[in-house]
Amino acid sequence: MLRLASYGRIPLLSALRSNARPYVTWQPCCAFLCVLRPHQRRDHVTPAQGTFPCTTSFRFANTTSFPENAENGRLVYIGNLSRAVLSVKFFSYSTSMFAIFMMPYIMLKSGFSVDSLALKVAFCSIAGFFTFVTPVTLHLITKGYVVRLYHSRDKDTYTAVTYNVFLAEKRTVFSQKDVKVPGISKMFTTFYAGKKSMLVNPSLFPNPQDYSHLMGYDKPFTFNPDELDQRSKDE
Repeated sequence: MLRLASYGRIPLLSALRSNARPYVTWQPCCAFLCVLRPHQRRDHVTPAQGTFPCTTSFRFANTTSFPENAENGRLVYIGNLSRAVLSVKFFSYSTSMFAIFMMPYIMLKSGFSVDSLALKVAFCSIAGFFTFVTPVTLHLITKGYVVRLYHSRDKDTYTAVTYNVFLAEKRTVFSQKDVKVPGISKMFTTFYAGKKSMLVNPSLFPNPQDYSHLMGYDKPFTFNPDELDQRSKDE
């Protein structure tokens, strides 16, 4: 246990503010933190105040940012699901292509034959729909997932890196003025960069101020009923 001690009626925080010299005495089962004034003796210290559990390790939040990039600016965000998204989309594309190439062979070996051209077109359309519905759905869901996010302080612009339909990196440049936060939280949308939805994880920003600036939370708050009425009329 860790006990905080003070001398007489002098609180611990007051003693620290009065340029007192603290010392720490460690023992196998407990530790005493005593704060003394220069003219006080150690044997006059009376432990009090309270007890706290023993702490074996300390962890400090990492507020450092990623290195600077000359072309895009400072890297402020890295998505932790980038490889998973890329792997799932690649697997979906692979299975769809395999099904397309195997469909004529399966139809030939199974002896499936239809004289009507309309029935053949209908069958191929249904099979093609179920073949492509999975990759198309995955792309619509993950197209706004931000792999990396850069911020240029000089221009105050952001560069968001996402994956396009061909699994290649796509860069979208926007400014903080283009960011719009949806009034109702959505499952796959954190904010809108213009008309494009973006998905980020706020807890993955090394510096919380970068996320606050991106979302516009660092701006002064103003409440004007006339602006609210005008927005409701426009909507």
